[in-house]
Amino acid sequence: ATQPLPRARPYSADRLSPRTSSVLGLVAAALGRSNASAAKTSRLQCASATRRDLRRANIHPMSDPVIISVEHVSRSVSDSTGTLTILHDIDFQLQRCQSTAIVGASGSGKSTLLAIIAGLDHPSSGTVRLDGEDLFALGEDERAGLRARKLGFVFQSFQLLGHLNALENVMLPLELLGRSDARARAAEMLARVGLGERLKHYPRTLSGGEQQRVALARAFVVEPAVLLADEPTGSLDHATGERVMALMFEMNRESGTTLVLVTHDRAIATRCDRQLLIEAGRLVR
Repeated sequence: ATQPLPRARPYSADRLSPRTSSVLGLVAAALGRSNASAAKTSRLQCASATRRDLRRANIHPMSDPVIISVEHVSRSVSDSTGTLTILHDIDFQLQRCQSTAIVGASGSGKSTLLAIIAGLDHPSSGTVRLDGEDLFALGEDERAGLRARKLGFVFQSFQLLGHLNALENVMLPLELLGRSDARARAAEMLARVGLGERLKHYPRTLSGGEQQRVALARAFVVEPAVLLADEPTGSLDHATGERVMALMFEMNRESGTTLVLVTHDRAIATRCDRQLLIEAGRLVR
């Protein structure tokens, strides 16, 4: 039951609809966005000259420099013992191409806030605007489509699909977006993260660091406008975590995405352009 069935080609995205699996739905819905043109096959390890020049001049082709706006977000849950407020009136904006660390102690509400920014959880009050669109004014399918176009997500526990090999895991978001170059782009991206010789290996045969590099390749392969990372080194030893973080920051600079990183590691947080400190569900800095 734990062994993959032999097959001549990868599973088609048609057979892996997010509607058929809640786990796959979470993973697939949280993955990247498509390019403006599906014919674009230039390497991600170097952004286009135009994009680089705009970043160097602190100019973005979009008129609004704000990519994420969190507007007075609160989150509460109720049970038989009463109501617990996890987030209290969180309000901030993030600029395009900016890297931001959300820091705080365990249980402070960091991951809940990140899930709300991704539209994977609902606020009790307030809202989030992603690239000008109100996430919670959209239906679930519309919100999933916006995530597919705009967001990449890196999870602490990797969230790779065990019955797909490394190449197929990275191909999946491209197939869901209808990209005809999914195999070539996925192979290219895995080579970029140093796994060009491990394309046909399944997650169970990869080390933790290798699995997280597959997850990075999957997140970056669609060139997302925003990359959300939830404790991406939490399951790794210190040395492996350092290598993974160095790779993440390098790829983020090259692709020009907006990075939002949840961490309790202040050393990692100081590498970001900005830090947001959450204490007991409140934004204190």
